[in-house]
Amino acid sequence: MKNDQIPAERRILLRLGLALGAAAVVRMIVADPAGTPARPGGEPLGPAAGPPARAGTGPTTTYRLRPMTGEAPPGFLPAPPRVRTRPIEEMPELGADAMVLSFDDGPDPRYTPDILATLRRYGVRAMFFVCGEMAVDNRDLLREMAGDGHVVGNHSWSHPLIPKLSRRRIRDELGSTSELIEKTLGTPPLWYRAPYGAWNRNSFEIGAAMGMEPLAWTVDTLDWTRPGADAIVGKVEQGAGPGVVVLSHDAGGNRSQSVAALRRYLPALIADGYRPTVPHRS
Repeated sequence: MKNDQIPAERRILLRLGLALGAAAVVRMIVADPAGTPARPGGEPLGPAAGPPARAGTGPTTTYRLRPMTGEAPPGFLPAPPRVRTRPIEEMPELGADAMVLSFDDGPDPRYTPDILATLRRYGVRAMFFVCGEMAVDNRDLLREMAGDGHVVGNHSWSHPLIPKLSRRRIRDELGSTSELIEKTLGTPPLWYRAPYGAWNRNSFEIGAAMGMEPLAWTVDTLDWTRPGADAIVGKVEQGAGPGVVVLSHDAGGNRSQSVAALRRYLPALIADGYRPTVPHRS
């Protein structure tokens, strides 16, 4: 049947159906304009903690668009953490004898294994905020961290200055690292830390949407300046207190001083009655 032979009423209904279908497609696109995958392997905006990202390991912007628990019914999906306006800096709720030791920028096969060995010797758990470009070739160290009960957190992919990035780039940096951690350990990270401690509203919102809490620190050992093991030990011992979060590094340069300092201040903290531990989130 030719078009001019179709009854007028059917032609009107057909046009209406096509129009409604097109409108629905437009609504789907507008509802998630950032869902389009970004160009993989984009150049980082700012200094990196390790070697440049390799081809094929670039970020993905679709991370966490799927439910966090896969096929679980909607009523059982975990709620994302609330959007904060500043990061958590200390954790007094862990107890009067508790402290949190944290290490950024790794994992690095030259220094991370020694730090893990020292923590294991004293039965202590810590938090490791890893960079995706460092972790991608050292997944065995991620598994060792998790196996020892340490918390593996997100420190972005290439260690950029977050406030200089667009929302898409922030999503790429955090999402690609969370995806790598989840694929390696079976569970996504629940904590993240902005490189250089440089946060902004976009990072708080995107981190919360990915199910992560932002953690900063109370005591900065400044170990990245390589001030000597004595100076690092002094910073930790002077800053010790209930719920204190200590910042150190296990990568991003020569971290032999950080390794040596941990061997000294960790038994000293324990002797003083402190219990280095990690936070828990369900």
